[in-house]
Amino acid sequence: MADTAAIRPARSDEVQQVLALWREADATPSPTDARDKLMKLLGEPSAVLLAAEVGGRLVGTVIGGGDGWRGNIYRLAVLPAYRRQGIARALVGEAERRLSRMGARRVSALVESDHKWATDFWDSLGASGYRHDERMRRYVKTL
Repeated sequence: MADTAAIRPARSDEVQQVLALWREADATPSPTDARDKLMKLLGEPSAVLLAAEVGGRLVGTVIGGGDGWRGNIYRLAVLPAYRRQGIARALVGEAERRLSRMGARRVSALVESDHKWATDFWDSLGASGYRHDERMRRYVKTL
């Protein structure tokens, strides 16, 4: 059903919908889950917030950000009723294309290990080149 999902950049008038989608999709709240932070992200040339829309409703998002040679994917979220329809794959594919155009040659995805639906999804992308990197550990500091 991914062919019925339109993947496009999110608009500034959709920021509250994006935040609500993340809550409904059970994304763990973050200090950056705020209207002003997303508005700033929308203006950032090295990042993109993509939205998946079905029938006029936002049903998924992904954030892609890059530093010119590496790309990162964050906040891949699809509403539970729309999962397993190819929407997440379509979001990731578009994020990859945009990150590649920004100069990224490698992409990392931050995935919450306690969200089985999320790790299962990324594990399913093994044939397309994604692999779980056991060598790395993430450290985070909220500023």
